[in-house]
Amino acid sequence: MSAHTSNQALIDYTLHLADSSLIMAQRSSEWCGHGPVLEQDIAITNISLDLLGQARHFYQYAAGLINQSADHTLKPATEDSLAYLRDERAFKNLLLTELPKGDWAQTILKHFFFSVYQSLLYTRLQTVPDKDLAAIAAKSLKEVAYHVKWSSEWVIRLGDGTAESHQRMLTAIEELWPYTGEMFRAADYETGMVDPSTLHAGWLKEVQDVFAEATLPMSSESVYMHVGGKTGLHTENLGYMLAELQYLQRAYPGAEW
Repeated sequence: MSAHTSNQALIDYTLHLADSSLIMAQRSSEWCGHGPVLEQDIAITNISLDLLGQARHFYQYAAGLINQSADHTLKPATEDSLAYLRDERAFKNLLLTELPKGDWAQTILKHFFFSVYQSLLYTRLQTVPDKDLAAIAAKSLKEVAYHVKWSSEWVIRLGDGTAESHQRMLTAIEELWPYTGEMFRAADYETGMVDPSTLHAGWLKEVQDVFAEATLPMSSESVYMHVGGKTGLHTENLGYMLAELQYLQRAYPGAEW
């Protein structure tokens, strides 16, 4: 692998991590002011801010890599330009993160699936040779540990709760499970980083343990899995989300608070 190819792969990988955190944060923030109770409204808003902070760190690192690249001739990249001025096909977030928030059960299950994945991924990222990525992962793990605890407690509470909450969790599993496989299928730019397929067994074990306590069934591993987000092929949901997320910067270029 040439130095240029290696550097581009690192940029793409860092953008993938940033995009997934940003889109998950944006989708979760839709609950701000609409949570089922005040305490949980505050909790999910704080989780959204945690994810936004992770995205900022990854975008800042990616911007530095882009600006140092030999063929960089455009104006300097910044965390803002990477978040607000890239088109839909340039985003590399997991499809799971861009799905509509749905009801509370779907939001909780999405956070649980994603947080367990992040916990395993960031734990491994701490050991990669790239010290910047390792440092961001180490810092983020403290937040992700809370995200896993919070979401898993809610999965148990809803799954082993009323007949209504249990049924809503079953519906959430049916809706979201087909989007979990993408987390563990490597894109080309993940070569040489953390092999996501090696996280699958640990993720399944943690999900299975929580589901057992929540009296929820595991979905079949043979279910068709949607992929494409890592390489820029998204659902229609991302386009609508970016139109809202990027409106201010595109309508008023260079606007700052």
